[in-house]
Order: sequence, then C-alpha cells, then structure tokens
Amino acid sequence: MIDNIDAHIDENKDRFIGMLQEFLRIPSISTDPDKKSAMADTASWVQERFNECGLESQIIDTPGHPAVLADTGPVDGSKVTILVYGHYDVQPEGDLSLWKTAPFEPTVRNNILYARGSADDKGQVLTHILSALCWTKLAGKLPVRVKFLVEGEEEIGSPNLVGLIEQNREALACDYVVISDTAKLDADTPAITYGTKGMVYKEIILTGPTNDLHSGSFGGTIANPGNILAKIIAGLKDDNERVTIPGFYENVENIPEEEKASIHSLPFDEDKYLQGLGAPALTGEANFSTLERRWVRPTLDVNGVYGGYMAEGSSTIIPARVGAKISMRIVPDQDPNVVSKAFDDAVRAACPDTVRLEILNHANAAAYVCPIDSPGIKAGIKAVHAGFAKKPYLTREGGSLPILPMFRQILGAESIMLGFCDPNCNAHGPNEFFAISDFISGIKTAAHFLDEMSKGYPR
Repeated sequence: MIDNIDAHIDENKDRFIGMLQEFLRIPSISTDPDKKSAMADTASWVQERFNECGLESQIIDTPGHPAVLADTGPVDGSKVTILVYGHYDVQPEGDLSLWKTAPFEPTVRNNILYARGSADDKGQVLTHILSALCWTKLAGKLPVRVKFLVEGEEEIGSPNLVGLIEQNREALACDYVVISDTAKLDADTPAITYGTKGMVYKEIILTGPTNDLHSGSFGGTIANPGNILAKIIAGLKDDNERVTIPGFYENVENIPEEEKASIHSLPFDEDKYLQGLGAPALTGEANFSTLERRWVRPTLDVNGVYGGYMAEGSSTIIPARVGAKISMRIVPDQDPNVVSKAFDDAVRAACPDTVRLEILNHANAAAYVCPIDSPGIKAGIKAVHAGFAKKPYLTREGGSLPILPMFRQILGAESIMLGFCDPNCNAHGPNEFFAISDFISGIKTAAHFLDEMSKGYPR
C-alpha cells in the first residue's frame, strides 16, 4: 500500500501545491487584531481539509484564536495513537520592500515556493494533513489512530494552549506527538531533531534622575544608569564566554561521549556556516565546538539595549531610564525557575543603590530531549529515509519549544520532530520559502511514518 501512496503523491503533486498556495493566501497573522476574521477563515479552511479526509473534527474557541481538533477514531489492530501538532498562524510580513513578491501571494520560482508561512508552519503541517488524505483515498482509512491539533497562537507564545490541552486531555491522549516545525540539517540533508533548549527571558530596567539631565552640568555628581547597565551586562560573562551567574552551571551535565561523537560526525562546514552568517569570526564558550555551543551548552545573550538619546546626531545627556533584554538558553537538568532566581540575585548584587532596579520576567521554559532509542525515533528515521531517499541525521536545536515539555507533562507523550524545510528558509523574515521537493518529500515521510508505526512499535 505504501508504494501506491508514494505514487499517488507524485501523481497529485500539482494539486497539492495548489492546496498549499490556497492555504498561504489567507493572512493569518495572530498578532494583528485586524486579522481576526482571517484567523477564523484559516481555522475553517483547516477543518474543511479534515472533513475531506473523512476525519471527525471541531473548531474550539479560545480567549484568543481558535484551534482545530480532528481524530480518525480507533483503528482496528492499532496499538499506537499519534497526535500531530502544528499551527496555522504566521508572523507579520515585516518590511514589504524586502519581499521580491507579495508575502501572501505564494509564488513558485525555480521550484521553490515563496510566501509567509510556507515553511513556518503551514507548509509543514499540511504535509501531515495531505498524508491522511492519501491514506484515506487509497486505503479507506489510516493505518493507526491519528489525532490532529492545529492551533492559531504559536507565533504569539501559545497563551491558551496549556488550558486547551488540559481541558481536552482525554480527547488528545496519545503515545507520541509528531511536530513538523523544525528544519533539516542543511538544504540537502534531512534530519530529525531530538532535543531543544529551554529559555529564561529577562528585562532589566534602571532609572536614575526624574528626567534626562545635561551631562556637562550634572556629570560626575549622580550615577548614570547607562554606565551602570553596561557594567552589569559586561559582568554576566567572562573572557572565555562563560556565564558568571553563581550556580548557573550547577546542573549542567557533561555531553555524553556517544553524543559528542555523533555531533562531531555530522557533515558540518564551519567556514560555510560563518560565510552564511556574514559575521567576521566565530566565538563562544571555550573548549566546545560550534555545534556543541549551539545545541548542548547553555548561553546568555543580550537581545536589545535601549535608553538615552538614540536619534541621529548628538545630545549630551545623562539618561533617566535605560534597559536591556537578555535571554538565557538552558539545557536539560537546568531548572528555569532556579536559573531565573539566580539571574535576579546576580543582577541585584551588581546593581548599586544609586539607581532604581526593576527586573521583568518574559519567559520561562524548560529544555527537552527525546530518548534517541525510542520506537518513535526509530520509526521516524525509517520514514525520513523513505521520504527523502536519504538517511537523516539526529540533531538538537538551539531554539526553544515550550510545548515539548508541556506535552510530556500533561499527556505523558514524547515528541518526534520531523522537520522538512531548509534551515535557511527565512522563517520570520522576508522571502520565506519552502522547496517544492521538500514539501513533496515531507508528505511521503508523513505517510511512511504512519506505516512504520503500524508495524508494531509500542509506546
């Protein structure tokens, strides 16, 4: 049957591309209040596709944007239930002058489809929906029980997702969660991501005088919040790029030798990586490789600094108020709450009483790692190999997906991350794209994954 499905996918390539383009034309920007009707239209579009597959589905309203749930129902002989998670909302367009074609007019150039949401995440979640459509068309049913959860708030932090899952815990019960919102290793090499970092995101705000003051008249008599902020930031890392916050590394385990060897075996070209970034040189925590720093070592980065005179020219002032936003990407066994408190304590200790300090918390999320010997990962490797005609590499990801530890905690299910897009697909940026070949290979991979899971992979 799976060979027939592969052939069917090839035969219907143009039709599936057309469906994706239709999906992409709806401007489902979750952060834009003017797009509320477009968000509802997109949820309805997703539900129509599930109806086309013969799946029972429903649109669930939330305090924000609606989510779509679907379920094949029990499948005779199947011991496994898969929950496919994805999102239909997209990022804003950004600077339209940087787009070669309109972001919501999906355009194919050189077998690459350009549009906002093409890779993140409409194109990738549609691969699973089309896989279900193919199975239904040719076999009359899916080989295992499959549930879908497609939400509309991922790009704004999924504020209502936890409540939705807790309220629908029984309806969403599963053995594995499958997510396609990550990427391949590179444009030509498929990958399965088995781990992501967590994140603690902070904002430091320092205030001094009531208003900006003349730096000549008042300089040297009161503390400059800008000078103090610079000292605090500089003191958070040492010359070897290690974070100096007391206790920051307390629960950071050494990289297992087997995993270290696996990372070093990846076909990673540092020179090409650097060239693609356009930076003068690579740097990072001493005694670790670039991939180790990206994937398995905690980091601290300043995301933005503001305050004082920022316009063109000069204005000699002592700023009344300055601030900085700082994120820490953490690894397994680091507790985000413990790291958060340690950061606050370190900043307070470094801040003199000549300014007022405020610390805001913007995000706390744990890291996630799926056991690479799990049946779901093994099935994923076979499925990706079949879909892309190449065996995938196993990789971690430096970014954060707070939903992964949440799925584990609430549903007791591990997550399998099958990413189909180019890692340089410009997600969130201008000219976001999804290669047609990756889209088609993704549909095949999704179909093969269900076939593999039907062969007796228990939880």
